[in-house]
Amino acid sequence: QVTLIESGGGLVQAGGSLRLSCAASGRTNGNYVMAWFRQAPGKEREFVAAITLSGANTFYGNAMKGRFTISSDNAKNTVYLEMNSLKPEDTAVYYCGIDPRGRWSSRTDPNIYWYWGQGTQVTVSS
Repeated sequence: QVTLIESGGGLVQAGGSLRLSCAASGRTNGNYVMAWFRQAPGKEREFVAAITLSGANTFYGNAMKGRFTISSDNAKNTVYLEMNSLKPEDTAVYYCGIDPRGRWSSRTDPNIYWYWGQGTQVTVSS
């Protein structure tokens, strides 16, 4: 069993920055894959970024490249999402998920993630 707790969401003006955190607790040994997804009202859950818990591999959704950075602190079992140059269309609830089986090849598929956090709201005003 793994518990994920996200934090760091909030209200920011367009062009601003936010840093999200996702702390994992429980059985987190192993080279897990962790990812951020987001979901806006009336839309499907969208892949944002993924990272292996070791930090060796990262991958981003096309709309996030160059603006978002995912990183990990293995000692703290925490993954971060640094979001810069935020746009109103980035407004969504952001969720982190973890795949204990480390299926990197399927990293953009939300169905591979066994555990999810409660989500944190990010609102970008124009």
